[in-house]
Amino acid sequence: MLDINFIRQNLDICKRAAENKNRQVDWDGLMAADSRRRQLIIKIEEQRAKRNKTGKLDNEEDRRKARVLKEEVKSSEEELRIVEEKLKTYLLTIPNIPHESVPVGKDSSANVEVRKWGTPKAFDFTPKNHIQLGKDLDLIDFERGTKISGFRGYFLKNEGAHLELAVLWYSFQKLASRGFTPMIAPSLVRDFTLFGNGQLPWGKDEVYSLEKDNLYLAGTAEVPITSYFADEILKEEELPKKFVAFSPCFRREAGSYGKDTKGLYRLHQFNKVEQVVIAKNNEKESLEILEELLANAEEVLQDLELPYRVILMSTADMGEPQVKKYDIETWMPGRVSYGETMSDSFMGDFQARRLKIRYKTKDGKTVFCHTLNNTAIASPRILIAILENYQEKDGSIRVPTVLQPFVGKEVIKR
Repeated sequence: MLDINFIRQNLDICKRAAENKNRQVDWDGLMAADSRRRQLIIKIEEQRAKRNKTGKLDNEEDRRKARVLKEEVKSSEEELRIVEEKLKTYLLTIPNIPHESVPVGKDSSANVEVRKWGTPKAFDFTPKNHIQLGKDLDLIDFERGTKISGFRGYFLKNEGAHLELAVLWYSFQKLASRGFTPMIAPSLVRDFTLFGNGQLPWGKDEVYSLEKDNLYLAGTAEVPITSYFADEILKEEELPKKFVAFSPCFRREAGSYGKDTKGLYRLHQFNKVEQVVIAKNNEKESLEILEELLANAEEVLQDLELPYRVILMSTADMGEPQVKKYDIETWMPGRVSYGETMSDSFMGDFQARRLKIRYKTKDGKTVFCHTLNNTAIASPRILIAILENYQEKDGSIRVPTVLQPFVGKEVIKR
C-alpha cells in the first residue's frame, strides 16, 4: 500500500505507475475520499474544542449545548469511519511504483534478458517430453490424478516422488546453511495475509477460499512468512531477517484454461521452497538483497546443471506489489524453450504498510520495513527440466549428481 501523503504529493507518478502496470484506479474517488477525510478531521477537532469549552460552564443551557455537540461529534466520527474505510478500499487498488531500472512496456514483450547460463543439450536422438518420460518410467500418473483430484491432478510415483523430495530438501538445506531461518509454513491463512501481501484484491480469482471457515489456501509461503511479523515493531539491529520456508501451495489458475493444460507446468497444487526477507527501509541495501536472493536461486540451478536465463520483468509483467522483479526461466527440451521456474521480487514497504510491519531505528523513529521474496525451488515444475534434460537415448534418466545421495541411485530406468 502506498502512503496517502505520498500519493497526494506525487499523483502524476502514481497515475503513470498504474497505467504502466495496466491497472485501472478511480483516482477521482480516491482524492475525493481523501479530501473529505481531512475535512472531517478538522471538523471533529473544532467540534470537540467547542464541546469541551461549553462543558465547563455550569448552567443548563450550556449543558444542553454540550449534549448537542456530543451528538454532532459522534455523527461526524461515524462519517469519518465510513470515509476512512472507503479510502482504504481505494488505496488497496493502487499498485506499487516500479524502480527506475524496470523496463516500461504494455506486455511481456518488453521484458529484458539479463543473462544466460549453460548451453541446452544437443540430443543425438529425438527427445521425449516429461509426460512421455513419466509414463514410460512410471514416475507420474496423470490419469489417476485427474480421476482423484480433477483437472490438473497428478500423482508422483517411485523415483518421481524421490526426485521431488530430493530437490526440495537439497534447496532447503542449502539456504538454511547460509543463515536463513528454516520454516515450515501453514498453507491455510486468514484474509489479512493475502491483502497484506498484495494478492488481494487483484488476484482474488487465483485463490482457493474456504468460506465456511473464513480461510484461504496460500499460493506461496511468501504469504504466511511475510505476515509473520504483522502488527509488530522490530528492532533495527535485528534486520534483515532471512527465512527459507517450505509449504504446499495452491492456485486456481483461473483464466489459464487452454494454456499448459497438459503435464506438470501449470498445476493447482505443488510444493515450494521460498526465500523471504524482512529488511530495513533502505533501497540500496534492499536491491543488494534482491541480487543475493537471485544468486541463491541461480546457484541451485547451476548445482543441478540446468541451463537457464534471467529476465528483468517489465512494468506490465511484474505484478502490482513489486518495485523490481526478475524471473528465472529454465531450459525445457519438451517445450523447445525456456520455462519460468523462479521469481525474485523486491516490494519496498508496500507489503509492510499493509501488514503494519515496522522497526524502531537507533534514533527512536518508527519506520516501515522492506520485504523481498524469491523462489528457491518449486516442484514438480522443476522436474520437467530435470527429466527432459537428463534423459538418455535408451529412455533412462540420469539423476543430477547433487541429488543422487537423496534419490539413492544414479540412473532411473525400467
